[in-house]
Amino acid sequence: MKQLRLGLLAGLFAGAGVLSWGGARLWDSLGTLPSVPLAASVVLAVIAVILLATALSIRARLRAQRERRPGAKGVEPMMAARALVFGQASALVAALVAGMYGGTGVFLLGFLDIPPRRDQAIYAGAAVLAGIGVIAAALFLERVCRLPEDDDANTAQAA
Repeated sequence: MKQLRLGLLAGLFAGAGVLSWGGARLWDSLGTLPSVPLAASVVLAVIAVILLATALSIRARLRAQRERRPGAKGVEPMMAARALVFGQASALVAALVAGMYGGTGVFLLGFLDIPPRRDQAIYAGAAVLAGIGVIAAALFLERVCRLPEDDDANTAQAA
């Protein structure tokens, strides 16, 4: 399986941010900009916690299996693959969502003197931070699920 590239995630974030900023400007000129839901940051934070808990659980199981502890519960390859796919998909979607709320938040920075818009900018900033948390947790999960042979293959290709 291919690893996530930070450049791809940053590109998705930046592209979604620019489109969202432009869309927010256009929408605001035509009418009322839709509000940023507080639930966006909460949902992203919950996904980040789930990814982190999954990564820590798999890491503990792999460590116990490596140390040959009696009664150690191993990691099934399909379970690790599913967790990895969940993490990668979450990171890609989080980059898009965080970019979208980031662009909207940048647009709202011009209206911080209006209390409802200031609240919306805060919610957008919280969603961006939670999205970055999802990406970080997904990258950690990907690192935990990496096979030892992956390191050997990468060093052989580099030589």
